Amino acid sequence: MNEFARFFKYTLLSASAGLLEMGFFTLFNELFHWHYWVSYFIALVISVIWNFTINRKFTFKSANNVPIAMLKVFGYYCVFTPVSLWLENELAGNLWWNEYIVTVINLVFNLATEYTFQRLVVYGKNVDQK
Repeated sequence: MNEFARFFKYTLLSASAGLLEMGFFTLFNELFHWHYWVSYFIALVISVIWNFTINRKFTFKSANNVPIAMLKVFGYYCVFTPVSLWLENELAGNLWWNEYIVTVINLVFNLATEYTFQRLVVYGKNVDQK
């Protein structure tokens, strides 16, 4: 599979993770009235687990060691999560931007950076092994 097709597939499948994240975020934020960053963080964790699982199987088709791959993704999120939480807090919390616009900004930022990280670092040469 060429990289453009792989990125397109990744984008479509990641959109399902984005919808899942927005759905859970809305549930936690609007229905439960949890603090904004708590709602964002829990929704992010749910979407990460979904995104990793679905893209590993269908986009990267990797038979790579799952615990090691998950550990690498965890490392990515050890950087991405504090940065995105800071961005969420600054823009939505301190500057009063719309919470949903800020979450969409983070989703787009996440899409671009995570694809690159997963393709080059997490799976590398172990793509299309299944």
